Amino acid sequence: MKQSAQRQQPALRLLQRAVDLERREAKIVLVSFGYFFCLLCAYYVLRPVRDAMGIVGGVRNLQWLFAGTFLAMLVAVPIYGAICSRFRKSQFLPWVYLFFIANILIFRLAFQAAPDQVWAARAFFVWVSVFNLFVVSVFWSFMADIYSKAQGKRLFGLIAAGGSAGGLTGPLLTALLAERVGVANLLLISALLLLATVGLIRLLLRLSEAWLGGSGGEGGVGDESPMGGNPFGGFALALKSPYLLGICLFLFLHTWVATFVYFQQAELISGTFASTEKRSQVFAWIDFAVNFLAIFTQLFLTGRMAKRFGVPLTLALLPIFMVLGFFALSAYPLLWVLVGVQVARRAGNYAITRPVREMLWTVVDTETKYKAKNFVDTAVYRGGDALSGLAYAGLAGLGLTMGGLALVGGAIAAVWLAVGLAIGRLCERAEPARRQTRSSKPDGMHG
Repeated sequence: MKQSAQRQQPALRLLQRAVDLERREAKIVLVSFGYFFCLLCAYYVLRPVRDAMGIVGGVRNLQWLFAGTFLAMLVAVPIYGAICSRFRKSQFLPWVYLFFIANILIFRLAFQAAPDQVWAARAFFVWVSVFNLFVVSVFWSFMADIYSKAQGKRLFGLIAAGGSAGGLTGPLLTALLAERVGVANLLLISALLLLATVGLIRLLLRLSEAWLGGSGGEGGVGDESPMGGNPFGGFALALKSPYLLGICLFLFLHTWVATFVYFQQAELISGTFASTEKRSQVFAWIDFAVNFLAIFTQLFLTGRMAKRFGVPLTLALLPIFMVLGFFALSAYPLLWVLVGVQVARRAGNYAITRPVREMLWTVVDTETKYKAKNFVDTAVYRGGDALSGLAYAGLAGLGLTMGGLALVGGAIAAVWLAVGLAIGRLCERAEPARRQTRSSKPDGMHG
């Protein structure tokens, strides 16, 4: 036993130097890392299947699938809110994932019985699009409940790296196994990975009780009473809190920036490469570069940047880059410029903006973490996707060139920057009040 502990010491010391990890935090952080790895690996096994299902009914119908996804989100959010209100976290957290596992098994049976049915393919596309945002939102709600903002600055980058590692492993599993085992069995692999997250959730709940009991963390997960309130509580909380409205606006503007770059990427790549195979190859290399850069940044830079620069400036880094990137695209609308901007944007979002954005939720009360956060991460996000896509198409229809559209994107990114700085400052000011009390929560915040 002693020899085993001694062998672990060098690895632990290396990890501590890389991410500023304290010894007492190692176990709970590594379990959180594994939870996110299994979760995103399960999703990324499904994602290529979803994309293939999306074109079964025709590419021109994709816009209706996106609209269907947004409507499904509007239905799912109050149902989830009702569950949060009625049950303890130790009950509803595993149930959320068990529900999605049951869904996967139902789709598996449907694909086995009628593999070419358009209705099943369309339903699966919408379902995976809902599943992705929903389960990731629940994950980060749980993380914000366990860790304080100070801990989040140091540790959320490492935890997010677990998701990026899962994002690399899932597609690899699909690529290697799709032809060998078939789509139906790929769904079974995803279900097994998701089942592993249920066990890790239960382990985290036990670890967090000891964590809080030993004053290891400042999260609220130790409070096991149902949250109460009504199913639409998340929507109501978001509307009445200036802080939460700021987070909504920040995420909404993020979707607009991402959509403008995505549409320009599609235009340039489709105009440069004639074959589907070549386009797929280019997209694959972009995905590889994004995930590689994201993991490297999450492991070695994110925690140190957040701790040194604070939430406002770290949250503003990607918007600053996108202002410059859009102006570069307006002057040089070339494929290599676009690819560089897109890779840096996506990697920066996964490695820096997303973990820091999750820190914003560490200073709010428990009901806000689970209800309002879920509404923002799902309905607001998909609503921004839908509206920004229509806006881009409308501006292009009016005759705006790629350079002109890039300038519009730059203006949006500038507003995004201002909003990020503002909500980051509010978050930093909220921390002392959070430490004083958990019971008071005006405007969705403590203190």
